[in-house]
Amino acid sequence: MRKLAIVILNWNGAEMLRRYLPTVLANSAVGDVIVADNASTDGSVDMLLREFPQVQVIVLEQNFGFAKGYDRALDELPDYEYYMLLNSDVEIRQKDWDVPLVRYMDEHSECAACQPKLLSLREAEIFEYAGAAGGFLDRYGYPFCRGRVMNTVEKDEGQYDEVVPLLWATGAALLVRASDWRESGGLDARFFAHMEEIDLCWRLRTMGRTIVCVSDSTAYHLGGATLSHGNPHKTFLNFRNNLLMLYKNLPQDELLKVMRVRRFLDYVAAFQFLLKGDVSNFMAVVKARSTFRRICRDFEADRQRIQQMRSLPHVPERTRFLLLWRYYAKGEKTFAELMK
Repeated sequence: MRKLAIVILNWNGAEMLRRYLPTVLANSAVGDVIVADNASTDGSVDMLLREFPQVQVIVLEQNFGFAKGYDRALDELPDYEYYMLLNSDVEIRQKDWDVPLVRYMDEHSECAACQPKLLSLREAEIFEYAGAAGGFLDRYGYPFCRGRVMNTVEKDEGQYDEVVPLLWATGAALLVRASDWRESGGLDARFFAHMEEIDLCWRLRTMGRTIVCVSDSTAYHLGGATLSHGNPHKTFLNFRNNLLMLYKNLPQDELLKVMRVRRFLDYVAAFQFLLKGDVSNFMAVVKARSTFRRICRDFEADRQRIQQMRSLPHVPERTRFLLLWRYYAKGEKTFAELMK
């Protein structure tokens, strides 16, 4: 069995691959680098075959999105102990960056997944929004990170270098044990994109497995390469998928109360968009709520299966507070302030 497959999912990202793929190849000591192409139309596959003949290319017949794209690609890689899901806009500057990640997993059999410390490619001293030093959830499903709370992103000064249990690791650079990937069911293809890694990690934590950030490894993420912040389709996916994630993973004794509160908070968010004159994002939230109501019963079997797999009644990295209140009303802008 091979050790690690570093799998980069690509869709019309030929220029991203030209820029960042060489850094992954030059600095990876353990992993085999593989690109899975989501039916690109920009000549990505021809470019890879011509300019990177050492890279294995998996060609998918259509754009399956992030979640199903990875599910399909990893199905073709059964002989690896670990998978690394790596965004195409991640730059690697650290020699042998994958070694600390694999070493930690080898030494901690209870650990299902980990991530490197994720810093901004634009400002190398700043944590990157999409994952920073690992993620948590508040009671109502709002994610935050060690190093990034809402829109407040901290400078990395080593304050989050300690290895601690997380609820989720970033999908921009997610190393997962192949056996845990298969047992948990992998990413939920129906999410298409956004929140799918949090959903996966929550399932793993519910099963009693651990998630960590290994700060001895560092990666630099550009971010926003597919859908920019504020894009209505991104807003729709984030709101819809967050609701689906809650419906699937919440313990039974919390489900109704949490979903009622979220309905209220989602419409507050929608009307905030409307007050700013942003009709497109207002409609995106309304559409997300409507779509969730229409399809949530399709996820009932998944919910029952997750509850049956549950070994932790309540995942401790899902906090009991409302993040919005603590951030906006109490002015607690950093992870350390929230968790003191």
